[in-house]
Amino acid sequence: MTGKTGSASAGIDRWVTRKRLTGLAVVLGGLAVLSLLAGLTYQLPFVQERLAWRVSELRARIKYALSPPAEAVFTPNPTLVAMVQLTMNALTPTATTISTLGPTATPTLTATPTDIPTPIPASVQLKGVRHEYQKWNNCGPATLAMALSFWGWEGDQRPIAAYVKPNPRDKNVMPYELEDFVETETGLRVLVRVGGDLNLLKVLIAEGYPVTIEKGFEGAGFDGWMGHYEVLTGYDDGRQRFTAQDSYIMPDLPVTYRDVENYWRNFNNTFLVVYPPEREDELFAILGPLADEETSYQIAAMKASDEIYALTDRDQFFAWFNRGSSLVLLRDYQGAAQAYDAAFKLYAALDANTRPWRMLWYQTGPYFAYYYSGRYLDVLNLATQTLQIMDEPNLEESYYWRGLSRLALGDSAGAVDDLRASLNVHPGFAPSVAQLQAMGINP
Repeated sequence: MTGKTGSASAGIDRWVTRKRLTGLAVVLGGLAVLSLLAGLTYQLPFVQERLAWRVSELRARIKYALSPPAEAVFTPNPTLVAMVQLTMNALTPTATTISTLGPTATPTLTATPTDIPTPIPASVQLKGVRHEYQKWNNCGPATLAMALSFWGWEGDQRPIAAYVKPNPRDKNVMPYELEDFVETETGLRVLVRVGGDLNLLKVLIAEGYPVTIEKGFEGAGFDGWMGHYEVLTGYDDGRQRFTAQDSYIMPDLPVTYRDVENYWRNFNNTFLVVYPPEREDELFAILGPLADEETSYQIAAMKASDEIYALTDRDQFFAWFNRGSSLVLLRDYQGAAQAYDAAFKLYAALDANTRPWRMLWYQTGPYFAYYYSGRYLDVLNLATQTLQIMDEPNLEESYYWRGLSRLALGDSAGAVDDLRASLNVHPGFAPSVAQLQAMGINP
């Protein structure tokens, strides 16, 4: 009896085990199917539009909690700096595929800022801009769509985003990319300048031209400083504020003169004006000395120099950075490199909670300055750090410049990897395509 009972129990145990395994297999199979369906569903554009930013935000919070990006500090190589300063006259890096991005020359700063004396009303509010809230990572396209709408353009941010950032995960659109869309895809024109001031913004608005500015942005719920675009459509001297069409916050957003001045400085007082071709002469007359692109660079450089001695802490960091960016535009790469060195030294001394650690997401001047000063290791190290502290390393410009520095240092295979990585981030990115073709490689 005991043997039979044991055999029966063993049989029951085997039957139960098989049932459990079968049930587990069904559950696992169901989970696999659900995961597959979820993955396929997530690829649908309208689903990505609604959920991708949440996934990205969660990933970023986890990454930044484990490795706070504000704690990373770039330090230019002091030995390399000294060596380059001693031998710079013998170093003339050849710019082949990026010649259109940064020719070499040494400028002479001769221009002086000129106040525009045009009398204007104390308050102006322009109508006709169609407000649009931005989709994920779409501040630039949404803001440009609003600026274009004033002049009768009927599109929205979607075709702009498809043109300037084929990868929706691309976190930034440069002013020159927005300019390229306007000039190529619309019947309108756009002017991009640096070195503006509050009076010029008001004059342009008073004359019927909404102005797009690139500026810094901080707010509750955000992990630090970031870049942003806004269209200014009005001002009120009595209340000391502009009216902004903000793609993230709201239409008709009141922004104080002081806030515009403080956060606009973060981007070298860069502004864009969309206009019909037939009104170009009128616009240039309004702009005065800033109508000339080279003069605007000189004015911006001197504005930054004045602010370096007038400001402190983070504002002084931005002033040094702006001087470097203006000198890059003027093709004084040695002077720009020295200005960026001073900016990064100040950055390291800032409280980590105030550091604008996303700076290289939006402004690539240091790459130009260090590369054309022969400081290839500094380019490589800065680009690597910029990519490493991101939750998703997806800056085509950083990959591109790191690729160039690796090529200059003799690492051709690494250069090709980086250039191709830049194309994965931004398909068709022209500088990377041109560089690979110059190396005899099919992009």
